[in-house]
Amino acid sequence: MNLASLNINLYSLLPLLMVVGLALFVLVLDFFIPKGGKRALGYIAALGLVCILPFVPMFIETVPSYGGFVIADTYSAFFNVVFLVSSAFAIFISIDYLRRINSESGEYYYIMLFATAGMMIMASANDLISLYVGVELMSMSFYILVALRSGSGKSAEGALKYFVLGAMSSGILLYGISFAYGFSGTTNINEMAAIVYRLPDNNTYLYLALSLIGAGFAFKIAAFPFHVWSPDAYEGAPTPVTALLSVGSKAAAFAVFLRVFAVALPAFHGQWSNMLWAISAATMIFGSVAAIPQKNIIRMLAYSSIAHAGVILMGVVVNSSAGASSVLYYSLVYAFMNIGAFTVAAMASRADGGGPELSDLRGLASRRPWLAFFMALFMVSLAGIPPTAGFMAKFFVLASAVHAGYYWLAVIAVLATAIALFFYARVIFYMYMQDYEGAELPERSLFTCFTYGVVLVLTAIGTLVLGVYPSAIMDIAVSAVGPLFLI
Repeated sequence: MNLASLNINLYSLLPLLMVVGLALFVLVLDFFIPKGGKRALGYIAALGLVCILPFVPMFIETVPSYGGFVIADTYSAFFNVVFLVSSAFAIFISIDYLRRINSESGEYYYIMLFATAGMMIMASANDLISLYVGVELMSMSFYILVALRSGSGKSAEGALKYFVLGAMSSGILLYGISFAYGFSGTTNINEMAAIVYRLPDNNTYLYLALSLIGAGFAFKIAAFPFHVWSPDAYEGAPTPVTALLSVGSKAAAFAVFLRVFAVALPAFHGQWSNMLWAISAATMIFGSVAAIPQKNIIRMLAYSSIAHAGVILMGVVVNSSAGASSVLYYSLVYAFMNIGAFTVAAMASRADGGGPELSDLRGLASRRPWLAFFMALFMVSLAGIPPTAGFMAKFFVLASAVHAGYYWLAVIAVLATAIALFFYARVIFYMYMQDYEGAELPERSLFTCFTYGVVLVLTAIGTLVLGVYPSAIMDIAVSAVGPLFLI
């Protein structure tokens, strides 16, 4: 084999290798830090991710490397920024959270880093095999993280459901990959794209691959009816893990959704778009309706996350530069507003680490006005109300759907958004219009409030700035998806 043809290029993997190196460094350092000082590993991991962030746009290679398995293009770089930002925020808010629930451990932080590495592999995958490796690395890490609330039955239950259903979805995905190889003779996404155009419309292997791969990806984004694991896993997991799971894993799944369907299978857009149309519509309606009766904030945000996955999926259905760029923009916006909401939930969580009930937020505006303000801001943004980033994210997705002629899907999205206004507004109503009842929120030291405050301020700034000035990031997103539509 000619090694030159493999294009062995370390630069294309450098950000990923830096994250893996950081994870291994934290792993080794864990042996030398006493039990009471594990929070130092959290600061090292979070600050390490922040230091890696500037290197992501510096190492962009448009040519696939390592035999076509990896491509470090602008598309993967955009998602890598989302992953690093989300992981840094999640690790930062974990430091005090783990101390309060007496679950400080070094493995928590390096497993979070390995989950981040799995997401980065998924975004950079140019082959279905490397894609599957990234999916498994991310999934295995989250299986462990969800179960890390020691002594919690809900944590064990959520982790078990997630593991069993996740293993089944991985098998479905791998089965779909085998059928993709059956009709194309390759697992390389670019090579598959050239072969698909020569296939007849009635190719059985193609339809089986479309259905099974679509189902595998739908599980990762918790789309209906593949969502059943998410409410229990979200509620049982440590709240910072839930924040990263709701943002990072979804963004990674959408990254591969677009890479596979838009690059490898554009010739059969009419077939797979119908399947995703139905999934998107059902996911938006189900997530919005199911969130209404929820009393636990984490479970409410879990169903909210399902509804948002349906909205983002509209951008995949459209299969255009406008639709794909709206997916990227929405993923970044969702990272800011959703992690911000989970940060407030972590601060208001109970002594055992469980998420707060809706009743715990009664009169929060009179007790912690700044905390109520941030939560109200994130709820308004998640609801899609201007001038927040959530409004602009939904606007770009809806505009791309309408421009492509998906009028009914856009109508369903508007109806689902109107339904979702009820449970978002209810949180604000409890904070500002209800009288305080029950136990006071746990006290926080000045330093602890500062660490949480940094995340809240940064996520709030991102939520507002991306809503008022969306053009700069949207231009970057449009440029980032360019390689997908030049194949």
